[in-house]
Amino acid sequence: MYEPIRTKSVHSPMAGTTSDFPHRSREEELDIQLAGHLAALLAVTDELRALAPSAELEAAAERLAEQVTRLRGGRTPARAVASGGRKTQLTALHQRAHTLAGRALVVAASRADTAAAILAAEQMDAHAAALGPRELAPH
Repeated sequence: MYEPIRTKSVHSPMAGTTSDFPHRSREEELDIQLAGHLAALLAVTDELRALAPSAELEAAAERLAEQVTRLRGGRTPARAVASGGRKTQLTALHQRAHTLAGRALVVAASRADTAAAILAAEQMDAHAAALGPRELAPH
């Protein structure tokens, strides 16, 4: 009724003593995760720059882009195009940026990446200051 399996499974430990598929180290996995969090934070920062341009946001975006490029082995991150929007989005964007910076901080601390951890902590502080004390409270 069923056709028998003719080849060994690549997922089975009995398929051979050496693995035929690549494995990443913990550090590589953390680099990928940290680059993803920082790239998402960069995208939100670019959106904030489009709504409310400032020198601080410009500097933060450049520093974030440098870190993402470093973590991705020299590949530059995609940047958001300024599209404009409503001012009411600022609060939601600052909250999202604060959350992303917190996630990046956790991963950076886990992999002992001081530069990324400092940048993430600075971004958390900047977005918390932009929101004020009541905006960060859980809903």
